[in-house]
Amino acid sequence: MSDKALRVLACGDVYGKFDVVFNRVRAIQKKSGQFDLLICVGSFFGTSPESQAQWEEYKSGAKKAPIQTYVLGANNQETVKYFQDVDGCEMAPNITYLGRKGLLTGTSGLQIAYVSGIESSSDPAPAYCFSAKDILSLKTTLASNSKFKGVDILMTSLWPKEVWNYGNAPTNESSKKCGSALIANLALSLKPRYHFSALEGENYERLPYRNHLVLQENAQHVSRFIALASVGNPDKKKYIYAFTILPMSAMDPAELVKQPLDVSENPYRKSGKDTRKSKSTDAIGEEEPAQQFFFDLNKQHGKKRQSDGRGGANSKDKQPRKHPQPTGPCWFCLASPEVEKHLVVSIGTHCYVALAKGGLTSDHVLILPIGHYQSMVDMSSEAMEEVHQYKTALKKCYKAKGKRYVMFERNYRSQHLQLQVVPLPLQCCSTEDIKEAFIVQAQEQNIELLEIPEHSDIKQIVQPGTPYFYVELDSGEKLFHRIKKHFPLQFGREVLASEAILNIPTRADWRECKSTREEEESFAKSFRKEFEPFDFSLQD
Repeated sequence: MSDKALRVLACGDVYGKFDVVFNRVRAIQKKSGQFDLLICVGSFFGTSPESQAQWEEYKSGAKKAPIQTYVLGANNQETVKYFQDVDGCEMAPNITYLGRKGLLTGTSGLQIAYVSGIESSSDPAPAYCFSAKDILSLKTTLASNSKFKGVDILMTSLWPKEVWNYGNAPTNESSKKCGSALIANLALSLKPRYHFSALEGENYERLPYRNHLVLQENAQHVSRFIALASVGNPDKKKYIYAFTILPMSAMDPAELVKQPLDVSENPYRKSGKDTRKSKSTDAIGEEEPAQQFFFDLNKQHGKKRQSDGRGGANSKDKQPRKHPQPTGPCWFCLASPEVEKHLVVSIGTHCYVALAKGGLTSDHVLILPIGHYQSMVDMSSEAMEEVHQYKTALKKCYKAKGKRYVMFERNYRSQHLQLQVVPLPLQCCSTEDIKEAFIVQAQEQNIELLEIPEHSDIKQIVQPGTPYFYVELDSGEKLFHRIKKHFPLQFGREVLASEAILNIPTRADWRECKSTREEEESFAKSFRKEFEPFDFSLQD
């Protein structure tokens, strides 16, 4: 069996937009190299005459999917006609219908469980539905084996009911009401490492959740639930998800059960025998979900801190933390004579904004605390609140200029927090391109850049004093790397200056981009004027 990791693309409802999705796959592969397979959840076929005509081109071989594609069955009566064989079949070159329910095991050992259709209360279920009997049959076939640990991927069209329990809620309130209890029950039993669903038109990535009870059961791998939007949706919500996965059967057991920082409780263990509450889970109520997201932080960092049993520190640690003062001259404390005040654009109560010296662009700025704080983790809640106000104001300002921004912080070999805010022309690249550029360049330099939940606070992830690199995109998506040894000081700039983004590689190092004082004053004056309508610090 191969121990090679597979590169997989997952896609939401295609609704017959075959050209759109396959052209997107070609673009991804051209940029990032070949993927092994594409899995499609939700409705693959549309009901319009145009989608039917487009399908005929793929069915006849006039057009061909650029990658081996696996699809689920019908979710409505209108599209049942496309799925002639209930047990699955090849529908067109490179496009395979998996069947109503089952398990696909690839030559690599990758195991993909799947259930087509929507839930039905009647038995036998209509051709586009599954019943409780179908779910029980699949669970019994797979999970009754004593050696069963779980599956690598679970594909369902419907969301599992209340998947957001104990975790981050979907942004769309109506999504909280959707979902199938049968699918939730199946996910609880099959323990998929990745579970993909669609049909709701939403992109929702839940925090990873545990498949074991802490202190009561042996550690098991975590599960990730990802709902994808429909292909080519007008709101540009994410409909395709790329990931790399080494089949569970080929993984080192210790590696498999590693728990990420943002792991939460299992959303499906709520009542009866599934709850089996322990002291550890009793302390975690739904009223305080933020307490449970991050796993064993104190232990992981080797901090000998007493716990109050609720994930917080003891009463001594609750005293206001005195942030460290500079050991020598600081270029960024606003009261310091070293500050180049001609670069300052706006001054708030706790923070200020200044033009970056040797910026990537003439409107590249820094958000900085007025007092001396080393990183965002050290900052007071009042100062953090003002950072968020400046972020919002800058986002509006750049948007008015036809730009999106990316922010990053490097808490390594720096003594004063500098939150870099770099605007990028909208036509230059998408948010997805920026994210991909960071991840690809990180992989090339053996930097483990993790995606962390959008709602998460960086203070929940690292303790004060821990070196880290952090990226925040205008979509709210966040990337994080805990620095252990060496880290390239210009990494954030290198990514944005690269050919993939701004294509100005000679500006990767700020020291090579110096301007005269007159030029800096001109840039600062110009940006100050542009920012003025959005600057909350000027409002009474």
